[in-house]
Amino acid sequence: MKNILLLFSFAFVLSGCTSKEKSFIAKFEGDVSEQKWSIKELNPELLSDWSTFKYLTLELNASSTQRFFLKLYDAEGIRRLRRVQPFQGAWVRASIPLIYFQQYNVVGHDLAAIGKMPLPGLTIGLNDIVGSITHVDSLGMMMEVPVGTPTIEIRNIRLTMEPEDSILSPIPLVDEFGQWIPAEWPGKAKTIDDLKASWEEEDRSLQQGNFNVSKYGGFLDTQDKATGFFSVEKIDGSWWFVDPEGHLFFSTGSNGIGPGGSFSRVEGREYIYAAFPPEEITQTGRRGGRAAFFTWNLYRRYGPDYYQKWQDMTVRRMDNWGINTVGNWSDADLGRSQRKASVATLGGWGFDARTMGLPDVYAPDYASNIDASARRQCEPRKNDPYLLGYFIGNEPAWPGREVELTKVILEGEETPIQVALKEYLADGDTPERRKTFIYDTYIKATKIINAAVKKYDPNHLNLGLRFGSTPPEDIIIASAQVGFDVYSLNVYNYSIDHARLNRIDEITGLPIIVGEFHFGAPERGLAPGLGQTKNQEDRGVAYRYYVENAAAHPSVIGAHWFQWWDQPSTGRGDGENYNIGFVDVTDRPYSELTEAVKETFRRLLDVHSGKVPPVSRKALIQ
Repeated sequence: MKNILLLFSFAFVLSGCTSKEKSFIAKFEGDVSEQKWSIKELNPELLSDWSTFKYLTLELNASSTQRFFLKLYDAEGIRRLRRVQPFQGAWVRASIPLIYFQQYNVVGHDLAAIGKMPLPGLTIGLNDIVGSITHVDSLGMMMEVPVGTPTIEIRNIRLTMEPEDSILSPIPLVDEFGQWIPAEWPGKAKTIDDLKASWEEEDRSLQQGNFNVSKYGGFLDTQDKATGFFSVEKIDGSWWFVDPEGHLFFSTGSNGIGPGGSFSRVEGREYIYAAFPPEEITQTGRRGGRAAFFTWNLYRRYGPDYYQKWQDMTVRRMDNWGINTVGNWSDADLGRSQRKASVATLGGWGFDARTMGLPDVYAPDYASNIDASARRQCEPRKNDPYLLGYFIGNEPAWPGREVELTKVILEGEETPIQVALKEYLADGDTPERRKTFIYDTYIKATKIINAAVKKYDPNHLNLGLRFGSTPPEDIIIASAQVGFDVYSLNVYNYSIDHARLNRIDEITGLPIIVGEFHFGAPERGLAPGLGQTKNQEDRGVAYRYYVENAAAHPSVIGAHWFQWWDQPSTGRGDGENYNIGFVDVTDRPYSELTEAVKETFRRLLDVHSGKVPPVSRKALIQ
């Protein structure tokens, strides 16, 4: 079988690389770098009116996974896609839908769903600068803060009516361990013996972190009122979680702790994988799949009973690294095991992709459906002392696009929310009234959800709706009215602006938890994610600066990293293939990052208490 794959690969390489089309190379260096070509230079047959076509089809080969902006220069202005992320070191043919240069995407229940689209060999980010494309004269590629001097080579640029996406060469691209074949890095596993040696070394060296914490993760040298459950208290001007035994607790968590890794798209591109996991792994039901290489490596490490041994190792790692909370989208059994504090992520609230995640509170059965969802999810956990609290949702897509959302509702199918909106606008149709309707709807729905959660579990904290990006102040004001115990937000930056935190504190009076942040490096065939650093060492530097400077604010009581493992090099379902894990696809930790996590956890009590300042060293990003 291996010989057949190699022969197929060789044939495909030949078919993919014999093009005599002239190629064009963009080289990126400096803080902001752009290469621009006239369309006649790229292809003399290209028309200037692109509006009658559906796709911009081109072939490209990128030396790096770093994201870039793809720009069209039209006589009426620039049209731009953001965060285009290519495969590294492979020729791909990409057909990019031209609709996303012309209008904003309005379908998606959260920011991730509404903001990106996967293609076989790259991922495109949406919702940047749109407009007409009837007088296009140039195409450009722009990269911000490139690491090194990455290049992108393009050729065979055309306008098409049908998609022609493909991965051309070289192939295969992913080895039997899930590693990216065209890239090299120190420690890359060449054989199973390499992996076994690393795993055995970690197993021998992994010890308790000696952080002087309670069984729940609170600081033993502190004491407040013990309630038997996690609570929040403001003590000497600073907010804290308080663990069930009364010890002050600062939540350092990781999202996505699980034995399966992210799903990767396989269909139609099977030929880029050197091998697939055996059926006994893909059929286990634990997030298995044809490209579940992380799970396959756990199987190699622990054998058929890998799941329980993975849980044991995960708890040991958390104890050693100073990660005290099982975060969002983690393995449910690990969260319910009462071995570590955990959060629960609730759903079933009607966050509809057709309305940018805004639920239809006007539906006659809305309240009863919410009641049933809350009872099903919350009642079984109401007596769990290890449960930190509930997140009720993630990154709604509509904040800042309220008037646009009303147009979507009015132009869609007849629904209760549409009827209610029409009745409301009958008394006056202005942009401000449209915006007010959306916020009134949000407040009504969220009050119903929060009341139902408290009804079936009065013991645990409502950690809020994890707002993403930079939500407008109106959403903060509205959220102060709905009954959250904690205000949550996801901030992908190198630090959190304290002025912004002060404003949230001033409006809501609530403690604040950061639901997501991360840092990655463009290497190993993986993209750097939303917080780019130069290398693995600087991922650790960035972690320390972010968490300690967040903890220095008196209202911040936790920060959760996204996520436990690297994403697949070929991309998860929406195309993300980020180097953002504490561990890689072979289940080996990034020691530069985990050592930084340890150092920060040792300092968190004093930093949040104001006894010592946060670290001042910042990471290099290029």
